[in-house]
Amino acid sequence: MIEVNQREESSGNVFADLNIPKPSLYLAKAQLAHQICEIVRERNLSQVETAEILGIDRAQVLALTKGNLDGFNCDRLFMFLNLLGLDIKITVRPHTDSNREAEIRVC
Repeated sequence: MIEVNQREESSGNVFADLNIPKPSLYLAKAQLAHQICEIVRERNLSQVETAEILGIDRAQVLALTKGNLDGFNCDRLFMFLNLLGLDIKITVRPHTDSNREAEIRVC
């Protein structure tokens, strides 16, 4: 039985904390989707306007804004950011920490 007051410190990645395979990929997708949602919010775009800009239907816009990201890969999220007028810079570097797996990060 788990004690109600029991707490565990987060790793900083909820997907890793939940033992989901490839947690850094899921976190990166969530961060990219968050960026898209922030831009949509800042520009005060409706679902219809967002759908037109991104070339998707309103149901997909709703899924994206609700965090249902199964139908979206990183390439598609990158394309959405480009369609919203943002540049994307990807940096690849050697993995140096042997105590953890290589990761994907959105900065």
